[in-house]
Amino acid sequence: MRTYQDIDIFNEWSDEEKNQFSLAVTKGLIMDTVRKANSGHSGGPMSSADFTQILFTEYLNFDPNDPDWFNRDRFILSAGHESALIYAMLTQIGWLNIEDIQNFRQLHSRTPGHPEVEIPGIEATTGPLGQGFGMAVGMATAESMLRARVGELVDHFTYVLAGDGDFQEPITLGAGSMAGHWGLSRLIVFYDSNNAQISGKVDRSDSTNYAHVFEGFGWHVQEIDGHDHEQIRKAIEKAQVVDRPSLIIGTTIMAQGTATMEGDHNTHGAPLSQDEIDATKEKLGLPNEPFYLPQEVINHFQSRFEPLTKLVAEWNSAKETACQNADFKALWNATVLDQLGKIEFPAFEAGESIATRKAFGTTLDTFAEQVPSIVGGSADLEPSNYTGNFAKTYGDFTRENRSGRNLAFGVREFPMAAAMNGLALHGGVIPFGGTFLVFADYERPALRLAAIQGCGVIHEFTHDSFWVGEDGPTHQPVEHAMALRTIPNFNVFRPADAKETAACFRLAMDKKESPSALLLTRQGVKVLDQEMDTIVEGVSKGAYAVVDCENPELIFLATGSEVGLAMEVASTMEDKNIRVVSMPCWEIFEEQSDDYKNVLIPNRGAMKISMEAGITMGWDKYIGPNGLAIGMDHFGSSAPGKDLAQEFGFTTDQIEKKIRDHLANLL
Repeated sequence: MRTYQDIDIFNEWSDEEKNQFSLAVTKGLIMDTVRKANSGHSGGPMSSADFTQILFTEYLNFDPNDPDWFNRDRFILSAGHESALIYAMLTQIGWLNIEDIQNFRQLHSRTPGHPEVEIPGIEATTGPLGQGFGMAVGMATAESMLRARVGELVDHFTYVLAGDGDFQEPITLGAGSMAGHWGLSRLIVFYDSNNAQISGKVDRSDSTNYAHVFEGFGWHVQEIDGHDHEQIRKAIEKAQVVDRPSLIIGTTIMAQGTATMEGDHNTHGAPLSQDEIDATKEKLGLPNEPFYLPQEVINHFQSRFEPLTKLVAEWNSAKETACQNADFKALWNATVLDQLGKIEFPAFEAGESIATRKAFGTTLDTFAEQVPSIVGGSADLEPSNYTGNFAKTYGDFTRENRSGRNLAFGVREFPMAAAMNGLALHGGVIPFGGTFLVFADYERPALRLAAIQGCGVIHEFTHDSFWVGEDGPTHQPVEHAMALRTIPNFNVFRPADAKETAACFRLAMDKKESPSALLLTRQGVKVLDQEMDTIVEGVSKGAYAVVDCENPELIFLATGSEVGLAMEVASTMEDKNIRVVSMPCWEIFEEQSDDYKNVLIPNRGAMKISMEAGITMGWDKYIGPNGLAIGMDHFGSSAPGKDLAQEFGFTTDQIEKKIRDHLANLL
């Protein structure tokens, strides 16, 4: 076995000797990184290192000079706790440095505890297990869609490193089922099956035959020794040519290569002791010094950089040639470069009663015709979400129809939301996904991760209140609007009418660095009288007056269907000066100047009354200590919507009485 003492004649070593020593250096970096931080995971990165090292040095296509080169292969570390491994790879590429990994898990470092997308070379923020797998399905879908439209300029693989915990999370099964159904042949997943997790051996809690499961999903499955380099190479090369997504199950040993702790589940979430590290380095042929990374190993790791740079140059030349065609350039600019340009709005007639879910469908049809990058679908609710016409017009994305823009997600809300994040992270598409608002709970981990990563995704949540009616409390969202508003960097739109719906949709498309949700009615609501330009301007500020007056005594603050209700109440209370404010998006309103906010909703001089068919928690922020919050702090019931409006106090006369009683009690 070659050791560090032979490094002076490194060029004379065999390729396998170089590979094994470089792998040992990677493992040394992993151990030192976690030990210095006194926090992190050692065992998993060491069991996954063989596959990852071979992938990065022999197969992964990327631009050494630009981590964001569009046609790069994507590598997603779904087992995000193995971050020390990916950081060791990025350090040897040159996108991180030794100082970065020495600051592992420290404040403001470029090496946080779990990978974050802002770091060069990190494709997705992972850590919550299974979501990296789901996002990878979205990335592979985006690649396939774009390849069908722009040709081989988009022609790359999506690789995933996943662990036992990823496969135990149900999202992996849902996303895996979608990938198999869609035949995502450029998706290659390595399952590091080391039979160890934080609480002990995996077989304490899981005896699933994942090979059979994924074969049933339509995947190509290989089972290999995850430490045998020739088996790894053959598996990758076979996976690259099969016409199905590929799962490579690598049987590995936790903390492989350590002196005395191989297979020990206690290495999963803890640094190795210094004594164990010292003994392991001696076993691996490394010197007893921290963060050992000789230039010879860096040069070996980077030995493909010259052909990779040539590959990138050829691609850039081909892109320039293709863009000489005006039609192709327009498509490239609209998709890959995300240049939307001017977009015409649909027309809605003032006074007409239109459910905002239906207005979303009309807007989707209008926008999709002008914006070829819009893709997405519904979680088996096309008739209810009004995405059916989009599906009919542009066709389902399938293994036979890669040009289809509609994604038939099936009843898979969480995998849908995670895949949407992957679509957005890949680039070239604007993803939307539809379901009922009450099922936002199923999506919430992916909604949160979208906000953390700044994914420009659009969630259509219909059936937004008790007006769902007969389906009862299980399907009537009460706390959901407010729960979504608690997510930082997440825009929650609840439009008042069809025009606001179109304006909110357009604004959501412009919010490139934050996800958006549109909460939409099942029941019809009247289209506002204001001109579209006025509504667009108002929505762009998050809140604006739809009924105004000088020196208001009362200010009604409402969202969604309650805006029309507030306007009706205002018209009956002729003895009061009333301003009605539509607040389609709290988050955007909070971004406005203090002058705008204080003029629209002054702190003093007017009583504030909020109206929203959901919980009242949170409205005190705007109505103050003497204000009145009209909502429902209880679950719904099964009955026709109009009967529930009477039951829950959401009629004009009932609300007027509540307001007048409140005013009387204050006097």
